[in-house]
Amino acid sequence: MKGIKRIVGWAKQYTFLFVFIVLISVLLQWLYSYLPLHVNYALAVIEPEGEYSKDVNLPSFIISWFESQNEVLKIVLIVGISMILLQAVRSVLRFLCNYSQKKLAELIRYKLKVKLYDHIEDLPFSFHQNHDVGDLIQRSTSDVDQVSDFVANQIIAFINVFATVFIGAIQVAMINVELMWVSIAVVPITAISSIIYFRYCNKQFSKIDKAESKMTTAIQENVNAARVVRAFSNEKYEFDKMDVLANSYRDENVKFNNVMAIYWALQDVMVFVQFAVTMAVSISLAKKGLVTVAEVSAVILLLNMLVFPMRGLGRIISSFGKASVAANRIGEVLDTETEYKINGNLTPQIKGNIEFNNVSFKFKDDDRHLLNGISFKIKAGQTIALVGKTGSGKSTICNLLARFLEIDSGSITIDGVDIRDIDKKHLRSNIRYVVQDPFLFSKTLYENIAISKKNITENEVISAAKTAAIHDDVLKFKQGYETIVGEKGTTLSGGQKQRVAIARMLVDESPVIIFDDSLSALDTKTDVLIRKALKLKSSEQTMIIITHRITTAKEADLILVLDDGIIKEMGTHDELVKNDGLYSKLWGIQGELENEYMNVLKDGE
Repeated sequence: MKGIKRIVGWAKQYTFLFVFIVLISVLLQWLYSYLPLHVNYALAVIEPEGEYSKDVNLPSFIISWFESQNEVLKIVLIVGISMILLQAVRSVLRFLCNYSQKKLAELIRYKLKVKLYDHIEDLPFSFHQNHDVGDLIQRSTSDVDQVSDFVANQIIAFINVFATVFIGAIQVAMINVELMWVSIAVVPITAISSIIYFRYCNKQFSKIDKAESKMTTAIQENVNAARVVRAFSNEKYEFDKMDVLANSYRDENVKFNNVMAIYWALQDVMVFVQFAVTMAVSISLAKKGLVTVAEVSAVILLLNMLVFPMRGLGRIISSFGKASVAANRIGEVLDTETEYKINGNLTPQIKGNIEFNNVSFKFKDDDRHLLNGISFKIKAGQTIALVGKTGSGKSTICNLLARFLEIDSGSITIDGVDIRDIDKKHLRSNIRYVVQDPFLFSKTLYENIAISKKNITENEVISAAKTAAIHDDVLKFKQGYETIVGEKGTTLSGGQKQRVAIARMLVDESPVIIFDDSLSALDTKTDVLIRKALKLKSSEQTMIIITHRITTAKEADLILVLDDGIIKEMGTHDELVKNDGLYSKLWGIQGELENEYMNVLKDGE
């Protein structure tokens, strides 16, 4: 019942609307119970005996209206008009009920989706690294829809089942108590079978949801990686993988459908047996003169209120299983603590003086420290370069600075303030981060550049694009800055994407800029031109560059060489080249590029 408790917690703010829907729904069934009694009255009127009004459980004002007529034909006509009016009232109430149910469903759906989306946005960096996008999409869409439909429709239907049975049983009891007991004899059997069915559904829907999640993830990955799949001629492998996942999803559904078919078949058998038994008992009582033909007709019509709602109980019960599984999947995400549970409250002015003091870090699922005792200082306005082998911890240093990750020991300060005491959003608003493979939205180039700053002017966008050396490329496009880039910027080259991301970063000047190998897709000339433009534009900004290109690191004020999580070397280019260390060896390998680099500098001047 944990999933159901979650749902109740999410929906309790709409209690008034929920109760309103329940009351209308019950009222609809109560009014419906009078329709068979109208038939009872009409048939009683035309019976040879002519005794018809005293035993019909209709409201007294309706009976008085009927009996005010003298002729049988007029009475039957008035009964028909009364039924039409009753159905008209029920139609209005039905519309009001359906409208309210849809409104309730949309309110819950909207509230839950926004809550889930906001929570996912605030979850730690590690959470997103360990969860599939396709699975999160499913939890945020189909699982939310399942929960909202359950509250607005299935719970109402569940309450309605028992209200309908109760009202129907009362009306039958008013005609004949013995027939009432016969009519509800099937209810306990249906209830027990529904509970057994629910227990199976709960387990099976969990398997179905997991299978669907894996299939959705595979689809999402293949859509995003379509070019990679084709580049490696890997279509057959991906098709076979998708075939396995789709078959698994199908098989789980087939298992459930087989059980559902058996359950519904048995329910149908019980319904018809119930009708047959009730009919037989009714005929027997009629022969004994205990009930009239008119009353038997009313009982048969009222039997719909006793049998068919219980028949539908299985469908409603199965929705309990779906909703509880969906609610638990949503709850797993919402129960995950956001990264802001650990947060500072200071919002100091940040200039860019950074100090790492004996910083160590390791991931929770790893026993080995990725960083060990990292210490260095950066003065505001300086440019530092991080150089080292892949996996040496370069990107981790930047992630720790922006608090995407939390240090295990030591301290990191900005302008003398420990970053753990600074509000994360304030900290990140003062740090601009450009990654190696930047994400571009499926919008225009102008919108992608302007996205980080509100009320930006066109001149600011163009100026940033020129600094990032993307302006000339944009002018070559037919629609210029209004060119729509594909999802994730797939219509642009790697270098163009990186330059658009750099331009996006530049429109909102921040005291700290981080380039996480984000110049790797650029040719040497463009690399140099961008860095020269950045230096002229941002002489007061602290710049951290992660790079494997020595010519990029060469101009930095300070170079850190990392290896196996520690700083092996630190200094300027000239100082490090003189040492017989890793940097010197890298320079020896890449030294032939220096002549080209110097030529580019002269051309730039």
